[in-house]
Amino acid sequence: VQLVESGGGLAQPGGSLTLSCAASGFTFWAYHMSWYRQAPGKGRERVARIFLAMQKEYADSVKGRFTISRDNARNLLFLNMTRLKPDDTAVYYCHSSYDDDYWGQGTQVTVSS
Repeated sequence: VQLVESGGGLAQPGGSLTLSCAASGFTFWAYHMSWYRQAPGKGRERVARIFLAMQKEYADSVKGRFTISRDNARNLLFLNMTRLKPDDTAVYYCHSSYDDDYWGQGTQVTVSS
């Protein structure tokens, strides 16, 4: 399994970013996918999850601001982040239910003026 996150960077408060995750090594469409984040000095938390039938779940802290989506034809997972806040600063990781122990390198998101 391989998950490669991209799209992070520096954004101003109130701004937007879209993260992407390219998946390979497993049958992408057959597994639930999630985005997690880990802020400095904090544990890893799940921010969004998308199920096989496209149902979606969000952490309360991002509900209404973030949108998770997937493209099963291209084995891609996305996280569209809007109205960003400084508290959203973290390393963001995508994760597959195919392998609970596998984590990619993540992509850094920094929200600062």
